[in-house]
Parts: sequence; C-alpha cells; structure tokens
Amino acid sequence: MPESPAVTISLDAMGGDHGYDVVAPAALAALEEHDNLALILVGDEPALRDTLRAHRAAPSRRLTIHHASQTVAMAEPPSKALRTKKDSSMRIAVDLVKSGEAQACVSAGNTGALMAIARFVLKMLPGIDRPAIISAIPSIHGHTHMLDMGANVDCQAEQLFQFGVMGSVLATAVAGIERPRLGLLNIGEEEIKGNDTIKEAGRLLQASTLNYIGFVEGDDIYVGDVDVVVCDGFVGNVALKTSEGLAKLVSQFIREEFSRNFSSKLAGLFALRVLKALRTRTDPRNYNGSSFIGLQGTVIKSHGSADSVAFQNAIRIAVLEARKAVPERISHLLATTLGEKVP
Repeated sequence: MPESPAVTISLDAMGGDHGYDVVAPAALAALEEHDNLALILVGDEPALRDTLRAHRAAPSRRLTIHHASQTVAMAEPPSKALRTKKDSSMRIAVDLVKSGEAQACVSAGNTGALMAIARFVLKMLPGIDRPAIISAIPSIHGHTHMLDMGANVDCQAEQLFQFGVMGSVLATAVAGIERPRLGLLNIGEEEIKGNDTIKEAGRLLQASTLNYIGFVEGDDIYVGDVDVVVCDGFVGNVALKTSEGLAKLVSQFIREEFSRNFSSKLAGLFALRVLKALRTRTDPRNYNGSSFIGLQGTVIKSHGSADSVAFQNAIRIAVLEARKAVPERISHLLATTLGEKVP
C-alpha cells in the first residue's frame, strides 16, 4: 500500500468553547490515526505545554507549538479581529497556510472572524467571487454535501454556478465520487418553479459539463439521489439548523418513549444494539468540520462546542483535503467549465 503524502496542519488551539482541553487530545489522537502527519498547535505556549503534560505528551518532531499572544472571542466582531488581532491563534494558524508551513488549518473559533481573516490572508481562487461553507449531511445513501451553509446570504446566479463547481470538486476529492450528481435547491422540481436567480443558475449549470440533475427539494437532501446540493447561505443555514433541531427532537422522543414504563424500558434493552448503531450513524460529531471553499488554501471550521472526537474529525477532513489539493482541483475544473456556460 503506497505511503500517504506528508502533510502539516495548523490548529487554532485557543478557539472554540473549550480551547486547549479539546484541541490537544484531538491532536494526539489524529497523530495516532494518520501517517506522515505533522501538527502545529497555535496558542499560548506555556498553557499548551501544561495541557500536553496533563495528557502525558510533549512537543515532538510531529507536534510543535507556535506561540500566540492573543485570542479571538466567540462574539468578537470580524472587523475587530481582522484589524487588531494579528497575533491571535486564529490569524497565525491561517498565516501558516499562506506561508506554506501548513497545508491546511482547523479552527473552532468565531465563524465570521475566521472567514474574514481567511479571505483577507489567503485571497480567493481566480474565477471565484465568494467563499462558501460546505458540509456533509447524513442521508440514506451515506451523506450529501451541501453549500452554502451560511457564508453568503444573497447570491447571484453566477455565484451559485461557482458553488456547483466547488461542491463537485470536493465531493470527488473527499468522497471519491467520479461524477457527483449535482442538484440546485428549489421549492419544486419543475422548471417554472423558483425565482429568476435560481432559474438562471439552473441554466448555467445545465450548460456546463457538470453532472447537473436539475432542481431538488428539501427532502432530497436526505433521501434523494443527489451528491451535492447548492443553495444560498440563508437557505442553507436554515436547513442546517432545522436538521440539527429535528435530530435533537427525535432523540428526545426516543428517550422518552423507552423510559415511559417498565415494558418500554425492557423493550429498550432489547433494542439497545440497534439504538447504538442509529446513534453512531447520526452522531453529529462524525460530520463535524465544514470547509471554507473557494480560497487559495484549505481552512476547516469546527463547531465551537465540539468535543475532542468531533475536533479530530475536523482534522481528518483537513488532512484529506490537503492531500487531495482541493483548491488546485477547483481551479482546474473552473477553467474547463467557464468556456462552456451559456453567455
């Protein structure tokens, strides 16, 4: 079996709700999981050394520390973080990607600040107007990649087309799907449905070499024959939050029903194996890690409240995207599709 390419990932160790206590153990687990992986922990060096020591670990050839004197608060305005926090763990983690010392970075910090810093430092890929947030969502076929999940509230047809290119590349690189089935989220599958922007975006996608299957509806995200779903950030974020709320609701209902009386508790014991399997398949920690796609570099956003298991999954996504050179693949596919759109 061929050896995996070497890759270095920078980690914003001060970001998120839990900072060092989550990032350090996730980093140690990731090093055990991946060959030829090096990690740079960015944060307050004395605090990081103490945290590693608590986990019976220390800096090494594959695990180094880059000191940062500032942190970006979760509620801090992005403009302030960009202007006044140049020595923050978040900024340095992104700077390391820009300098080539790291091939990707992962942060659980302030989403708006991370997007602003990443866009300012790394710049956009040629031909891409705006970065988008793409996430994998569990479905009956495995998972569906969906973008944009909140970076762009208002989008033009051209930008939705660009999202389609970027999502197709990522699905191929990360999920190994040769020709991902691409759908445009709409209020119906008929061509007459939707606003003018959606209709124009559909026309652009239809005229490209992408494997565009047409308009899809909300239920298709979970049960449809589609690999990539494109929408604007307003719709995508609402869909994401609705899905998270529904998952919590169903989980709560299951717990309540199985604890209602002795008979239901007994039934729960017999169903324990099935319930554990269901929990594993739908565990949001296994889907933690959204890509800021469209930048000249790889940036992965972890959920702010992620635990070490979830953060390790975000590192896993960063490793895969770095090794698959996703930004370069996007540039190549965009170059081959731009000339084939309808003017």
